[in-house]
Amino acid sequence: MKKLSKYLLTGLRILLGWYFLYEGIVKLIQPDWSAKIYLMGSKWIFASFFHTMAASPGAMKVVDFLNIWGLIFIGLSLIIGLLVRWSSIAGSVLLLFYFVAYPPIPGYTFGSVAEGSYLWVNKTLIEFFTLLVFAALPSHWFYGFDRWFIRWKEEKPRAPIPNVNGKDGLLERRELLRDLISLPILGVFAYAIYRKTKWESFEKKFLTEKPDATSGATLKSFNFVSLENLKGQVPKGKIGNMELSRLIMGGNLIGGWAHARDLIYVDKLVKAYHSDERVMATLQLAEKCGIDAILCNPQLTRVINKYWHETGGKIKFISDSGHKDGILEGIRLSEIGGASAMYCHGEMSDRLIRDGKFDEIIKGLELIRSYGKPAGIGAHRLETIQACVAQGIKPDFWVKTLHHHNYWSAQIDSARKGTLDAGFKDNVFCSNPQETIDFMNNLEQPWIAFKILAAGAIHPKDGFQYAFNNGADFIVVGMYDFQIVDDTNLVLDTLANVNRSRSWYG
Repeated sequence: MKKLSKYLLTGLRILLGWYFLYEGIVKLIQPDWSAKIYLMGSKWIFASFFHTMAASPGAMKVVDFLNIWGLIFIGLSLIIGLLVRWSSIAGSVLLLFYFVAYPPIPGYTFGSVAEGSYLWVNKTLIEFFTLLVFAALPSHWFYGFDRWFIRWKEEKPRAPIPNVNGKDGLLERRELLRDLISLPILGVFAYAIYRKTKWESFEKKFLTEKPDATSGATLKSFNFVSLENLKGQVPKGKIGNMELSRLIMGGNLIGGWAHARDLIYVDKLVKAYHSDERVMATLQLAEKCGIDAILCNPQLTRVINKYWHETGGKIKFISDSGHKDGILEGIRLSEIGGASAMYCHGEMSDRLIRDGKFDEIIKGLELIRSYGKPAGIGAHRLETIQACVAQGIKPDFWVKTLHHHNYWSAQIDSARKGTLDAGFKDNVFCSNPQETIDFMNNLEQPWIAFKILAAGAIHPKDGFQYAFNNGADFIVVGMYDFQIVDDTNLVLDTLANVNRSRSWYG
């Protein structure tokens, strides 16, 4: 075999070993690392096997040990070229488990699809076949300890022959150096790990102990609450015959309709964050928490249908039926898109009632009911609901804003007070909360409260308690994936200590 080919194969083996060793070391030094959450997220044909492993503390100890030390020893073996065939076989088995747990098949990944996943083929599969090749190739095709041992075993039985010109000795030394070529790589690896941990320690010390200035972002730590911290499933209620979780996902953050006051870049930011894969992973996580519905606009039917098709998810789609061509067109598109319930969009209802177009609202409710779906009316303005009640219009449910004004940006524009916009500055969405509470308490249809956090101005713990205490039967909250478990736990705590005068409807 040509010498250049040996160098190339050896280099490939060392790089793959570096990858294994790094993955193992990172897991070893990371406090409380466990593969449990990874296994819990598996969804393919072997999902039940991985879920059973994750549910057993004893099994997880074995799995975590084999993951960490398996990666480390396989990495060391590949770098120095010792027992390459056996480490390649062991690495192949490990990678096979990784692949079947999270195959690169649309809908069977958990979280956003990372770099290295290319629709049925990913880097795990490529590494798996590379290791199979290493396992099949003769040991003397690589420079390393295996090759040195083979040569040593072959030369040992021979009687020593005096070396006259020293050429054989020089050749042997050169071959030995080639076989030890990977040892400096271990030194480079150790130095790189040292520098990385040293920088991380310095960064942590600099940011937490000796800041140049103090701010909320400087002093607060961020904790991603995982499924392992989940306290339970969100309780259910009913709208008509449709069972519904008390906490419903809002679609604004996914669709990019963010209310961010003076931060004009936020709409683009949330759209950039919420790729299709991220949205589907977020919905998967919500369902694991017992959140079984998302309230959003017909524009999102594409990604919701993609989620249903690719993951087998069951999350319900409640459509606000908002559309540029009117409520009726929005309802038709929502039905085509598979909506489980529909209602007349709040802003559109406000305008229709202001203009005295009650017939449009009535036609909308009739069309929704003709599809056999629960029909609702949404509103930002309390006057909209009051007018509908006065006209004898009875939906199956109401969707109304509710939040208090105890936050710094709750300022009403006096010049527009009393207009359709009720003085909104993209900061107040329920202009008369107490009047809303008093009026809604007399209605016997289920009430879905939205904008309960005033678009991020009110802490969820405060907003959830305020909404449920004051009569809301369900709440809608826009959530990023990293907020879902936190919000679920908050809802459970809130409902365990709720104090309300209005009866539960639904």
